[in-house]
Amino acid sequence: MATSAGSKAARESSSQPLPAERITVALIPKAGEDLQHLQDRTGLSKTDIVNRAISLYEFFNAQVVAGNDLIIRDPRTGETQLVRFL
Repeated sequence: MATSAGSKAARESSSQPLPAERITVALIPKAGEDLQHLQDRTGLSKTDIVNRAISLYEFFNAQVVAGNDLIIRDPRTGETQLVRFL
């Protein structure tokens, strides 16, 4: 069965990883301290922490836009808190 050149190119390009997007960010002092604390606690690189933070914010934002609540529950006490993003 013959394949078209266009579909072959699409398959080849989809198997290659996308290049990383590079940005420069100026952190306020509190964010810089928090980033350092996360790095010390987790052992992750700053790049990994920032990538995870962006993905988590995308998830949280999508949930809020969908009309869902974000709730944190303390498993010891059962106390819940509503999380709001400004």
